[in-house]
Amino acid sequence: MSAGRMRRVDEAIREVLSDAVGEGLKDPRIGFVTVTDVKTSPDLRHARVFVTVLGDQDRRDATLEGLQSAHGLLQRRLARELRMKRTPALQFAYDETTDRAMHIEALLAEDDEDDR
Repeated sequence: MSAGRMRRVDEAIREVLSDAVGEGLKDPRIGFVTVTDVKTSPDLRHARVFVTVLGDQDRRDATLEGLQSAHGLLQRRLARELRMKRTPALQFAYDETTDRAMHIEALLAEDDEDDR
């Protein structure tokens, strides 16, 4: 599958999952979640879904457990809306990009204060 097609598939999956999570899953463990990225294997059997979660580490862990618990419901929605030949098995992972960016920003601010 071409790189352009893989990006389109990843984006379509991200949009469907964002809508599904945004409409509210009934699991109380799932907090405020943003689906940031999806990486699908070339054979479309697996998809790693990257999410950010508002809250501390315990809240993140609980939300990831809740999302993994709801993976069957989310897979069915993917199958229904995208009508793909194969619906990938979903694996949820925390996206640390925001945390790293905030850490770098704090380091730069600290360095800026030292220069003054």
